[in-house]
Amino acid sequence: MIRQFTICAAVMAALAMAAPSYADNAPTVSAPAGVVKGQTEGTLSVFKDIPYAMPPVGALRWRAPVPMPRWKGVKTATAFGPECVQPESKIASVYTGDPIPMSEDCLSLNIWAPTHAHNAPVFFWIYGGALWGGSNADPIYDGTQLAKRGVIVVTINYRLGVLGWLAHPELSAENPLHISGNYGLLDQIRALHWVKDNIAAFGGDPANVTIAGESAGGLSVMYLMASPDARGLFAKAIAQSAYMVTTPDLKQSKYGMPSAEESGKALAAALHAPDIAALRAMDPATLTAAAAAARFSPFGAVDGHVFPGQLVDVFDKGEQAHVPILAGFNSGEIRSLRILAPPVPATVADYEKTIRASYGDLADDFLKLYPGSNMQESIWATTRDALYGWTAERLVRKQTAIGAPSYLYFFDHGYPAEDQAGLHAFHGSELPFMFGTTDRTPKLWPKIPATPSEAKLSDAMLDYWTSFARTGTPVATNAPDWPAFDSTTGYMNFTDAPHPAEHLMPGMYSLNEEVMCRRHATGNVAWNWNVGMVSPPLPPKGNCP
Repeated sequence: MIRQFTICAAVMAALAMAAPSYADNAPTVSAPAGVVKGQTEGTLSVFKDIPYAMPPVGALRWRAPVPMPRWKGVKTATAFGPECVQPESKIASVYTGDPIPMSEDCLSLNIWAPTHAHNAPVFFWIYGGALWGGSNADPIYDGTQLAKRGVIVVTINYRLGVLGWLAHPELSAENPLHISGNYGLLDQIRALHWVKDNIAAFGGDPANVTIAGESAGGLSVMYLMASPDARGLFAKAIAQSAYMVTTPDLKQSKYGMPSAEESGKALAAALHAPDIAALRAMDPATLTAAAAAARFSPFGAVDGHVFPGQLVDVFDKGEQAHVPILAGFNSGEIRSLRILAPPVPATVADYEKTIRASYGDLADDFLKLYPGSNMQESIWATTRDALYGWTAERLVRKQTAIGAPSYLYFFDHGYPAEDQAGLHAFHGSELPFMFGTTDRTPKLWPKIPATPSEAKLSDAMLDYWTSFARTGTPVATNAPDWPAFDSTTGYMNFTDAPHPAEHLMPGMYSLNEEVMCRRHATGNVAWNWNVGMVSPPLPPKGNCP
């Protein structure tokens, strides 16, 4: 992980797209972006904090990322860069890690590459954090174990919160297309362009890039699959615990949501900012904290260009990227996200009465899946399935429909400390297993035991994920074949070990698809978040299948 170089200009030009050199045990790469010097870690060459765009500061705040000119001299890339500005966490949780320096100048990426790699597949990781937080320096995203299996791992930073997702009429007026927002998405696209232009110099294959992410990173994967601007920049996709939620339109109020521009105007008013110039003059940390306090919600905005339409519509029309996909979710998603679930009612009768009033002709189907016999578990499962379960299955169904190989998983693994904390298979708990970082979790994360069985599960997931990145088919040494999601609706169930299975949660997808369809058809109510005990009355069937 370093940045430096000493090669004459003629040699640089000749080797611009060649494999790295390894003089003095310090890998040095001459890429089109410039010369960068990293460090050797075992069998890997590691480069940290490589800038992929100009710092988005000053007049570049709330503008599309600007490509960085080729730098002069040698960049040393041995230390992680700062994370993008984000609100400070006021409540400790299992996700709370050690503090990382923050800066608005944060558009960088890290690379783990096998020594002497050539045409290696590229694993492009997008962190989660509700589009509010996250960092490519998080130890849980260390790419060492993935890279040891022959892939080049790239982890990126992208703008977050108000700095990454603000739309506003003044910002739209500055843009030739009269659009604004989606700056975090544009960062991700810019980073993919950087990879396309430069990764061959590190031994990677720019034609074999897999985009991957969890939670908001999985949401970002779907944004990228939907965006025409990202077309051709990746060959495969992995979406872990993604959520295909209602997205605000840039200029119109739809689905019970204000337009993104209206939300931006409301935020400016709340911050007593008369114009964008005043917002650009604010300290980034102060601005971010104030936006969070004002309940600004960072989401992509449907602008007809970068983000062409609602995700459900794009995928229904088959207009998304036609690439193989691996997608899934965890059984205990909401156990660590209990703020997303409504409280348990006083009695079973109250529960069933509310569900029947809200779901009408679908109430029996709902109560069969989410019975009142265990209201807490049913409420958690309702939210889990409406957000993550339905999305995962919808992704593999839609990709299968266009002929793209598709693989579904269900992560239901628990271990003693996790189960004792009531967090069995919680949101994100698959990450240390698929990254091979079970010994690098945050301090409040239930400690994963260093046992052969946990190591074996992690090895299998590392194999599946890297083989998918390599060929589009997930396979693992000494582990069962992963069935494709096709006519058998096959999936992989990760418990104590991987177990192939069929027909995950019968009825779950069809119920949530019907709810989405009816709400979508009305045009005045959102889907996904407002389910179960907090669901408004369900619209009539109408034209839904």
